Amino acid sequence: MQKGIVTKSTGSWYWVKSQNKIVQCRIKGKFRIKGITTTNPIAVGDIVYFELNQEDQTGNITKIDERKNYIIRKSTNLSHEAHIIAANIDQAFLIVTLARPETSVGFIDRFLITAEAYHIPVHIVFNKIDIYDSELLEKLSHYISVYEKIGYKCHKTSALEDVGIDEIKAIMDNKISLLSGHSGVGKSTIVNRIDPFLNLKTAEVSDFHNKGVHTTTFAEMFDLVFGGSIIDTPGIKGFGTVDMPLEDVSHYFPEIFKASENCRFNNCTHLHEPGCAVKDAVKQGNISEIRYTSYVNILTDSNDKYRQVKY
Repeated sequence: MQKGIVTKSTGSWYWVKSQNKIVQCRIKGKFRIKGITTTNPIAVGDIVYFELNQEDQTGNITKIDERKNYIIRKSTNLSHEAHIIAANIDQAFLIVTLARPETSVGFIDRFLITAEAYHIPVHIVFNKIDIYDSELLEKLSHYISVYEKIGYKCHKTSALEDVGIDEIKAIMDNKISLLSGHSGVGKSTIVNRIDPFLNLKTAEVSDFHNKGVHTTTFAEMFDLVFGGSIIDTPGIKGFGTVDMPLEDVSHYFPEIFKASENCRFNNCTHLHEPGCAVKDAVKQGNISEIRYTSYVNILTDSNDKYRQVKY
């Protein structure tokens, strides 16, 4: 029996790094981890055990170690299936842009609350600052003030002009880092700046739709030349929270959870109850309106195809 870490998955084959060698493996039997049914029973970052076939030097995965954490999202189609993006992550970098394409606050907050639920530190990277006009720079400043106030480290980068890249490299040193975000926000370009030896494929944003073009087909882990690993992920259009009861959503908005200690009712939803300290904090400017709006949207969108909530 050999042990290794999954570095790439295509759905039927898994690339497993073991003793500095890559072995292509398949699953032996079915895996059900903690009752979670997903489109992918094994994800990049999983620690697995496999038996080596001497004939063709492929492997059969027979066991998987318990995950310390993972990032999971709900499919945006009608199947409502969940997909594990990556597992056993030290930190995540959410790459966002305010133009070409624009990343919504709702998308940012859905990613953040999922990471909060699994205790994964997140850095928010605002890329493409080289194309921002004065209006977008003002918006950028506002967003950074909002997120840094509640404890998220924000970075301003221009992958094309190599701005802010060294700062990110220093944080990635000797850690397993996940990169996520919409298609077209510059994930692969940032990776190439961080480690030019990787030479990942990149593509331009479509002028017609002003949206990104997929260049990464599968999540894949790469060793960085200066130490540590990076998991590059396919661009995702929507990010849905999974297996999160309605009453728990506020727990993963740190500023809302803190303010809720002073609400009149213990089970306050912070939507319509009297004596709500959260709503008071929003009125007083102590909680950002854009963050509160994200919270309300998650709770009240009965047509939310990302999650199924019982009211």
